[in-house]
Amino acid sequence: MSTSVNVAVIYYSSTGTVSTIAKALAKDAEKAGAQVRLRKVAELAPQAAIDSNPAWAEHAVATAGIPEVSPDDMVWADAVIFGTPTRYGNVTAQLKQFLDTLGGLWQAGRLADKVYSGFTSSSTTHGGQESTLLALYNTIYHFGGILVPPGYTDPSKFVDGNPYGTSHVSGQGDIPVAEQTLTAARVQAERVVRFARAVKAGLAAGN
Repeated sequence: MSTSVNVAVIYYSSTGTVSTIAKALAKDAEKAGAQVRLRKVAELAPQAAIDSNPAWAEHAVATAGIPEVSPDDMVWADAVIFGTPTRYGNVTAQLKQFLDTLGGLWQAGRLADKVYSGFTSSSTTHGGQESTLLALYNTIYHFGGILVPPGYTDPSKFVDGNPYGTSHVSGQGDIPVAEQTLTAARVQAERVVRFARAVKAGLAAGN
């Protein structure tokens, strides 16, 4: 019998691109046999800023029912897939805020030996996708996590071209998530579940 695994997809999205990818990853991880929690991080922007952008305000209402992440979701997970749009080549303040609350779990060793991966979006092709994921992955090294990027492990990766993680160029929010990005999400989710299962089974055997 295959080892059961828990996957948490934890993300921040303002106008919906990253949210769409997060939902696809969660669905694909479930199809691969994982138990999945889809969680958004808390919004830090003031309501006035949200209301000033109709797409942002609409997305906030549309995703109101998605639970906010808590540190307990990190403890529960065997694998975590983090998602964030790029902000000047780095992760959003909202995701960083959540990461900064995990100090107690980190000190207790509760974040180590889990599988981690990431995904992102940007307005333009060279808008910081790679640097954002690399910045995110610096945190994983400190956790003692096991980084599982998609790499060039599937023929489709030579089409979308990003070995660091699923990514999407959204323009000014007018380029919807399409098949190429959804395929990348599936490849990444399946790879994360496969390695999480292997790691969990190996750790159990070692004990």
